[in-house]
Amino acid sequence: MTYDQPTTLKKSTRTSKQPIWMKDYVVQSGKTCNKHPISNHLSYDKITPTYHSYLAKFSALIKPQTFKEAVKDERWVEYMKQEIKTLEENKTWEVVTLPKGKNTVDSKWVYKIKYQANGEVERFKARLVTKGYSQREGLDYHDTFSPVIKMVTVRTVITLAISKG
Repeated sequence: MTYDQPTTLKKSTRTSKQPIWMKDYVVQSGKTCNKHPISNHLSYDKITPTYHSYLAKFSALIKPQTFKEAVKDERWVEYMKQEIKTLEENKTWEVVTLPKGKNTVDSKWVYKIKYQANGEVERFKARLVTKGYSQREGLDYHDTFSPVIKMVTVRTVITLAISKG
């Protein structure tokens, strides 16, 4: 058999059915056009100019989807530096040599733009998160640490401590 010959793909004869979570949606299978475009029902023509400018503020800034996009903007670079500094100050990790036969856990940056109620930018957030789903308990980790805590958790722990004396 030579690999220069074109291969023909066989179409599946299996009947497919729509997933249960899609039962409330109208879907035209195989078509890219929309029978009921949202532009028929939604328009910016009847909103006030003040509200129109308010909505425009939310689409003026676009958060980066990748690290490569983020490093092109000095604001995101600054917030990533702040996040690294915070992680180091909290002693979230320590730099060690990787033991033989062990793999590193990858991480990625997650970006978010926080807005005030009036539509102004409150702050930019950059978080470094690990892809912990690749770890296996007992093999890749023994303890986990999350630098984020909720006030409900703090109150619960304090209440338990007081009730136990």
